[in-house]
Amino acid sequence: MYAVVKTGGKQYKVSEGDLLKVEQLAGAVGETIELEEVLMVGGDEVQVGTPLVPNAKVKAQIVEQGKDKKILVFKSKRRKNYRKKYGHRQPITRLKITGIEA
Repeated sequence: MYAVVKTGGKQYKVSEGDLLKVEQLAGAVGETIELEEVLMVGGDEVQVGTPLVPNAKVKAQIVEQGKDKKILVFKSKRRKNYRKKYGHRQPITRLKITGIEA
């Protein structure tokens, strides 16, 4: 069984036991959270929501709260001697999917 969930403005296809890296969610390591924006549930029969599947939930456990890899942003304008360089580390949450309820 699999589901398509929406969190942090992105959509993810998940199955039970998957590890998932998403935008930062509130909660401590070890807590269980429910993702309630389920767009589709698949398996023997497929349920597609309009836009959400009613009474569907995906349960997940928070494995890690941290930061992603650093990305470098470099801006320049030719012939103007303008150069700017900075980095960014996005806060992320790692989830382990523990169950899908349809």
